[in-house]
Amino acid sequence: MSLTKPLLMPGEGESLRRRSPADPSENVGDPELPHRCRQSQPEWLCVGPHHPEVSMLQTPSPDVSGHHHYHFTPKCFLAIHRGGQGTPVQSTSTRCGDEGWHEATTKTTIRADNEVEAHREANNYKFGFRKWKGNVTEKPMEDRSDIDKELYSDLRTVKPLEGSVFTLGNILYVFLFGWWISLIYILICPVMFFASCGSPYGKLCLKMALYFIWPFGKSVEKASDAASATLKPSKWDVLPEEMHGDNSERDKDAAPLLVSSPINVEIPVPAAPVRKNHWCRVSTYAWLLLGYPVMAVVHSLACMLSWLLVFTIPVAKMNARMLHTILLLAPEDIQVHKLEKTCSESRVLLCCYRAVNLYYYKYSVHGINIFALNLLPLVITSLCIGYADKEHRYFSAELIFATAMTSIIPLSYFIGMGIASLSAQSNFAVGAVVNATFGSITEITFYITALLRGHRAGTRCYEEIVKAALTGTLLGCILFIPGICMIIGGIKHQEQQFNSRSAGVSSALLFISIGGVFAPTLFSKTFGDMVCDSCSGVPGNATVPFTCKDCHYDTSQTVPHLVLSQIEPLVYTISVLLPAAYLIGLIFTLKTHSHIYDIHISDGQTGHAHGHHVVHWSRWRALAVLIAATVLMACCADLSTENIEPFLNYSISQYFIGVTLLAMVPELPEIVNGIQFALQNNISLSLEVGSCIAVQVCMIQIPLLILFNAFYDVGFTLIFSDIHLWASIFSVILVNYIFMDGKSDYFQGTALVVVYLILLALYYFAPSPRTC
Repeated sequence: MSLTKPLLMPGEGESLRRRSPADPSENVGDPELPHRCRQSQPEWLCVGPHHPEVSMLQTPSPDVSGHHHYHFTPKCFLAIHRGGQGTPVQSTSTRCGDEGWHEATTKTTIRADNEVEAHREANNYKFGFRKWKGNVTEKPMEDRSDIDKELYSDLRTVKPLEGSVFTLGNILYVFLFGWWISLIYILICPVMFFASCGSPYGKLCLKMALYFIWPFGKSVEKASDAASATLKPSKWDVLPEEMHGDNSERDKDAAPLLVSSPINVEIPVPAAPVRKNHWCRVSTYAWLLLGYPVMAVVHSLACMLSWLLVFTIPVAKMNARMLHTILLLAPEDIQVHKLEKTCSESRVLLCCYRAVNLYYYKYSVHGINIFALNLLPLVITSLCIGYADKEHRYFSAELIFATAMTSIIPLSYFIGMGIASLSAQSNFAVGAVVNATFGSITEITFYITALLRGHRAGTRCYEEIVKAALTGTLLGCILFIPGICMIIGGIKHQEQQFNSRSAGVSSALLFISIGGVFAPTLFSKTFGDMVCDSCSGVPGNATVPFTCKDCHYDTSQTVPHLVLSQIEPLVYTISVLLPAAYLIGLIFTLKTHSHIYDIHISDGQTGHAHGHHVVHWSRWRALAVLIAATVLMACCADLSTENIEPFLNYSISQYFIGVTLLAMVPELPEIVNGIQFALQNNISLSLEVGSCIAVQVCMIQIPLLILFNAFYDVGFTLIFSDIHLWASIFSVILVNYIFMDGKSDYFQGTALVVVYLILLALYYFAPSPRTC
């Protein structure tokens, strides 16, 4: 057999792998180049020796923008930090000239499998960008771990049995699914026996009843496949004439001169009996009319229930396989065998060893997490019952409110994944616009719909709920998210380090934000008049004590000229200064001082890398998902505010409802992302998750609410209650103290969570706002 001539000579391939675009004269012929450039030259990040486009790697031009530059290749990542004037910045110690500053900057190494994932990881470290843990590209199955391969298996591979099949999950399957599926098969069995020519399917029902009561350690095979497997010759039965290539020629040359002549022996193989196609039988149609519809309902129900439970998805795969494949085969072709522990790996129709797998929490379909996918039908259900039953004839307002608020969770996930996908496939400008536009869309939608609802109802109670939700988001992002991430990360890794320099930038912006947001409140308390609702006694009569209760500063009614002439201009001034400070923070962290994030990107594979990648969502699909999720979010927010009134009449304080339920439910995907970062010993991103949201609340969301109120007056004033003022200021001071040393453990996280719970107790026992 002739061989194809290689495209490259042997020496050319080796020289191509050793070539470097930075300095060819120094790097050619050095076999240790990947190790050298990882250790001595941090700007070159080597990740593997195989890449088809090594010659296309180019050095970035000096006029590129000042954020982190990198060119992804599976061979090397080129990461160059540039200063504000386009001149290359040297090492960290040279830039700062201060040993203490150098120690405070922690080098961060992140892994990426392809260019899109490298872009997404780099966006996580950019100020103002939404942090996203999940992948936006599909990882090749051969590069995944054995745990991931098990999650995506189709239950058709027979493997050597490891351990016992008598596990707690398998026993739980018998009580949840096995007994009633087997019972239905037993009930269908006599029906098929009494039907015309339906005895083969009656035997099949009896066989499946015995299988489904305990399917573990058994295989469902097709008779024709089993027969062909037994007749397949082994590798030692192949004649020399069947071998081809140079090896056969060498074997002929090395063969002995005198050999015995082969004797042709004919082995009679019995011809397979010709059977009639089972689709031409009467029994098949009797099965399709009497038995299959019932079993279709049973298997569909079992499939749906096990899929919703997530951890029992193997049961769903088993029922789906049985429904659309096995039950449509000829009954005599279906065989059930018990597997031995030493069986070899092969392919069958169905084989299941475990009914429960706890790792299915990371299962995804086209990049969509299983929990977000399972909650998606709830969104449609809540919209249907919410708008179809506005008079609450069939569903209570509490139920509609609960379903609408729960629907916000998957919609927040889809918005986050859409932002991450679109940003990872676009340049910096598009990514910044997308993050600024859709990053706060969840909270802004809810706040605006609540303010409109209160304006139409003529009550200021909704305004107080919005202010409580704003404060609750601040407290949750400042205290709870970093605290819970420190606890979980500290339990697994004992002590974690983070970049105190970048955390200091976030803390400074938090101080600016809190000072700007609560400046009108301090102004009103300084220059406003105190009003008391209930006073007892007669003025001027010293014999009767004069007492007043429920005294507060009221600037909206008592001194209206103070609001119009001084407080409103102050609010508008702050609404301009806060976004300006946010813009300065962007320039500082992404342009002039981007070196405070000492980021290195390394290969996510061991020994090889795959340049080919499949993006879960394209740009247009991600944009369409963002728009659709935003529209659905507005509808769910409208239903939530419309049906929240029964909760306002409860004995629970409206402050508590705002700071807990309305504030933290939309942030659940962010909390999950932060916890995943902490588990992977990346506490820096966990802390940035909360700080980024808190800064955006003060510097983007509140100015947007003020801008909306300027065009459509809904009565929103930037004057908060005392409990919001002091809780927020105390939280920022505490977090700034915790972030000083650049280290975290579970004790510091516990302190933050305990303070957060104390503040929640304070809100729980606080009286409701006077306007509610």
